[in-house]
Amino acid sequence: MTESQNPQRHHVLTSQRTNSLTGVQILGTGSFVPDNVVTNDELNKRFGFDANWIRDRTGIQERRHAPVHVSTLDMSFAAAERAIRAAGVNPKDIDLLVVGTLTPDYLCPSTACLLQNRLGLDCAAFDLAAACAGFMYSMVTASQYVATGNSKLALVIGVDCLSRIVNPKDQRTYPLFGDAAGAVLIAKGEPSQGLVCYQMGSDGSGADLLDRPAGGSRCPITAESILAGDQYLRMDGRSVFKWAVRLVQDSIELVLQKSGHRVEDVDLFVLHQANIRIIDAAMDSLEIEPDKVFCNVHKYGNTSAASVPLVLDEALRAGKIQRGNLILMCGFGAGLSWGTGLYRW
Repeated sequence: MTESQNPQRHHVLTSQRTNSLTGVQILGTGSFVPDNVVTNDELNKRFGFDANWIRDRTGIQERRHAPVHVSTLDMSFAAAERAIRAAGVNPKDIDLLVVGTLTPDYLCPSTACLLQNRLGLDCAAFDLAAACAGFMYSMVTASQYVATGNSKLALVIGVDCLSRIVNPKDQRTYPLFGDAAGAVLIAKGEPSQGLVCYQMGSDGSGADLLDRPAGGSRCPITAESILAGDQYLRMDGRSVFKWAVRLVQDSIELVLQKSGHRVEDVDLFVLHQANIRIIDAAMDSLEIEPDKVFCNVHKYGNTSAASVPLVLDEALRAGKIQRGNLILMCGFGAGLSWGTGLYRW
């Protein structure tokens, strides 16, 4: 019996463990999306997908697809440069680089090492694979280094090029995903800044709800697996949707409760942009005011690890985030994995 066949399937938030990680701050943000806009109407013309179904069921009207000459590394580089400029820091001072992605340029070497070289950094660099929770996992990991004094300036990237790994014939999955990168720079901050309370979690019993079967050591790519389409991302959309709706609500409630805050105390909610219906369900159940939720899923679709930092960057540039604000961030996806944090800016 493999891990994905484990009958002990829970897919709900069971752990009540949370942590705090303060004394760190985000100095600057940056993001990148390819110029190539793919609308629902274009998907209808190319593949016969129902454009109205896509919009009504997901809220997505268009997404960005990277051209053939643009990779995960290229998007990461562009987002990193913009974050470095926004923060006004010297790249020579960056001593840690963490890249959250499920679509690295190669299985080996890591995209982080390639990015370190392209940026000319003198630092440790590694990839972190947590799918749509990749940025939250990467941000928490890098923040630990900064908080303990083992990093002075950390660069964190959330990036995915999902258009390369989703089956274009799958009309229920292909329209959901887009390509993008987001970046933040983390350094020491005031004692009140950083993650006031956060939770990271996983539930491997739901591994087969969202997976990419072929390409690893258990199932290397073969001619047979390619014919079967096992090199593509697969998703049980209905089950993932139900899990995500419950997970987002439970995780947010837990983090707020443990931190002694209420929904009303949060200045901005930055939720993973998977589906507008998941976001709307969280807003309804938690009674969140619409103007406190920043959404861009209609423009970019689900960009996986890039989703949360892409929203952060756009919200910051739109003046929605100010020093001292409380920002609630939540990323969730394959693994199953999730990360939810209440962040004092």
